[in-house]
Amino acid sequence: MIIIMMVLLRLHHHGWGLMKIVPLPRWLGTSLPRAHLPPGPLQLQGSSAPHRDFAERAFTIGIGGPVGTGKTALMLALCQFLRDKYSLAAVTNDIFTREDGEFLVKNGALPEERIRAVETGGCPHAAIREDISINLGPLEELSNLYKADLLLCESGGDNLAANFSRELADYIIYIIDVSAGDKIPRKGGPGITQADLLVINKTDLAAAVGADLNVMERDALRMRDGGPFVFAQVKHGVGVEEIVNHILQSWEMATGRKRH
Repeated sequence: MIIIMMVLLRLHHHGWGLMKIVPLPRWLGTSLPRAHLPPGPLQLQGSSAPHRDFAERAFTIGIGGPVGTGKTALMLALCQFLRDKYSLAAVTNDIFTREDGEFLVKNGALPEERIRAVETGGCPHAAIREDISINLGPLEELSNLYKADLLLCESGGDNLAANFSRELADYIIYIIDVSAGDKIPRKGGPGITQADLLVINKTDLAAAVGADLNVMERDALRMRDGGPFVFAQVKHGVGVEEIVNHILQSWEMATGRKRH
């Protein structure tokens, strides 16, 4: 009730017609779902979902970010890094095609039967946040069919406002790239501020586009309150092992299992 009253007061102050979104105080974080908690490592925020039954659906890693930042390349790299030691399956989201799933199959990321491609239609963010059933179904099916240890779920390319529901993803990776400029981290948005891990990809292009990695590091630390981020060149394997270590650390804490 207090939260509702504060939201109403803020809307009234800024004008009902404008419907401006105004951040609420940080102290409210402890009473909100984890999808709205301040950013930072999963281990500092507690279990991703205390009610989760990992026998029903394995620990799920959500990979989100704008179009062209390297989400599918990261999916491929994670599959290649983890598949020999863990039972994996993957679900990809595309707006009108199944191209990302086909890319994983073509490049031998996993056996074809362990990959599902979902067509989300024109609102890819809805499939990972408001109406997650389109992804939950194939994830649960794959988890049960292959006794998966880890599931990977790639969102369709979207803007900085898109982020996974915590009912869908136990660990969220948000990937941006330097080709959009060094201003991107400070633009914020739920993906940048609330993901468990921020990946700043394609650092090898920084000089070509005039992006300052020091500025990106400073802004990422500030926007994420010190939460973890990784500089990467996913296509070349740079930073992938560090990303894997972040994932497995949270997997161990959430499931009580030990990495292989």
